[in-house]
Amino acid sequence: MAATLLWIASVLLIVVGVAGTVLPALPGTALVLAGIVLAAWIDDFARVGATTIAIVSVLAVLSWVLDYVAGLLGARKVGASPMAIAGAAIGTVVGLFMGLVGVLFMPLVGAALGEFLEMRDHRRAVSVGVATWIGILVGLVAKVVLAFMMVGVFVGALIV
Repeated sequence: MAATLLWIASVLLIVVGVAGTVLPALPGTALVLAGIVLAAWIDDFARVGATTIAIVSVLAVLSWVLDYVAGLLGARKVGASPMAIAGAAIGTVVGLFMGLVGVLFMPLVGAALGEFLEMRDHRRAVSVGVATWIGILVGLVAKVVLAFMMVGVFVGALIV
């Protein structure tokens, strides 16, 4: 009975974690990692061993890094000013408190505002804001892909 409840908890952590890759309030890949480690522990690491946990952990860390730098990389790609990059970072933090819309659009607003304050050029500010937003969307897609890769590596280890 206890093992069944632990397996249910593991699956729930993984499912909520995958959802959390697109929902702003949930630490997506951290929950996926926790669910996988719990499942490995339940099984005494017999099928899901240290190598699998290491691979999944590397994917999780890569996802966390992408989550924080994707928008900034988009801004840098178009030669954003330091003020725009700071604006994107501030917008990202502010957006965390505003839900999904805030997470998606506040970095764009922050980057555009920072660029406008630095250069006083509307077109350039919009260009930098859009590039930041595209970077964030690319990062979001990459994060979802990495979460599914984590689950795939885990399922592969379970069935082999």
